Amino acid sequence: MSEREPEHFDVVVVGAGISGIGAGYHLQTQCPDRSYVILEGRPQLGGTWDLFRYPGIRSDSDMYTLGYSFRPWTEAKAIADGPSILRYVTETARDFGIDRNIRFGHHVKRAAWSTPDACWRVEADGPDGPVVFTCNFLFMCSGYYNYAQGHTPDWPGTEDFAGRIVHPQFWPGDLDYAGKEVVVIGSGATAVTLVPAMADTAAHVTMLQRSPTYVVSRPAEDAAANWLRRKLPAKLAYGLVRWRNVLLGMLFFKMARGRPAQTKERLIGLVRDQLGPDYDVATHFTPKYNPWDQRLCLVPDADLFEAIKTHRASVVTDRIVRFTRDGLLLESGHELPADVVVTATGLELQLLSDVAFSVDGVPVDLTDTFNYKGMMYSDVPNMASSFGYTNASWTLKADLTCGYVCRLLNTMTKRGLRQATPRVGGADLAPAPFLDFTSGYVTRAMAKFPKQGNKAPWRVHQNYARDLLALKYGSVDDGMEFSNPAPGRVTAKRKDVVAA
Repeated sequence: MSEREPEHFDVVVVGAGISGIGAGYHLQTQCPDRSYVILEGRPQLGGTWDLFRYPGIRSDSDMYTLGYSFRPWTEAKAIADGPSILRYVTETARDFGIDRNIRFGHHVKRAAWSTPDACWRVEADGPDGPVVFTCNFLFMCSGYYNYAQGHTPDWPGTEDFAGRIVHPQFWPGDLDYAGKEVVVIGSGATAVTLVPAMADTAAHVTMLQRSPTYVVSRPAEDAAANWLRRKLPAKLAYGLVRWRNVLLGMLFFKMARGRPAQTKERLIGLVRDQLGPDYDVATHFTPKYNPWDQRLCLVPDADLFEAIKTHRASVVTDRIVRFTRDGLLLESGHELPADVVVTATGLELQLLSDVAFSVDGVPVDLTDTFNYKGMMYSDVPNMASSFGYTNASWTLKADLTCGYVCRLLNTMTKRGLRQATPRVGGADLAPAPFLDFTSGYVTRAMAKFPKQGNKAPWRVHQNYARDLLALKYGSVDDGMEFSNPAPGRVTAKRKDVVAA
């Protein structure tokens, strides 16, 4: 490691994406006496919104809820494109001075907690070699997927294909698909974004899916929100629209879970209204699962449906047997011609950037832990992570998490305590997967994630109103052990404290 003396901060934030920038704002406004640094592995801030460069990249959440609670979204489009979102995050970091606290090119590899020192030792690979930081609290805001690789199935025959295969996560700047036959493999948010965007210049774009997803059209611009912004101060208008959208989203989710058959019928009926009675909606847009068992795909201004109706794009529901020289052979026997194949087949989820954690010299396996309030981990002191909602905008939960972390830090200072550790104690918890979601990218990864319990504060709620009450106004003592161990005295750490 570096021979330099480690730099110390009260809080080390890992990641300068939408969560990390939000963390910086909350720390400097709610905990102004605390020093902090944001360590970002990439050379730019923005996270997802800087990494993804594929055509049409956009949010599948409205910006009145994906935006920060403290900074109004003022552009006309509520369903915003990636560059606009990146600009919003970048301007937020600049305007609040958060960018001055970012260290770019710092990829965190290990973090070791020391009870005698009441601090984390954070080791990172920096631009000039290994560096070490120490901090009293570690806040992981590094997102939930692997930036280094996406998910791509191993199809036979890819070496025989004469065209080009690309993954949206690593979009090549030199890809020319004008006038070419394009096949986009997948049916999720990335696929339904790519198809209409590429159809503008490709000869034809085919969305090839194994099974359908729920696709919902919504206006790109929110007329009511834009009217309110003209009539009211920006922050007031933003707050009103934000709460309207939060409540409508919660209502729809509750309805979908409570009356799945009726909700499914309504969603499919909306697609049929778009594509007409002659289109085979039953095959291509009728999922086998219930609404909100997976995330719904949002298409602004019905752009996907318009591309299909104008014959610039089409949907094929089938399975791949193998790649051929000129395309893909399907189980139906049909060969789908392709010059370019885009594998929009999902993400690889990654828990806390695969950082190696240890507590008092003992490695921590986070899969053995229970998640506390959707952000901390049983028996791991002074560490939290930001993980957004699956049924609503990411930033809604990130904002609440940041606020709770600041409450926790201020409580420790007020009580003169150095350590806060979630403890299961005598709670009789029935373990369940961290996320109750059937999407492939989720189910593939849940074995690598912590468990959730069946009761508070170990239950992960996908409910903003409930989390708002619990995290902003609820107790910080439930399930939390506050302590002030004397320096030099280390309590033995057992790895088997949580029953599998």
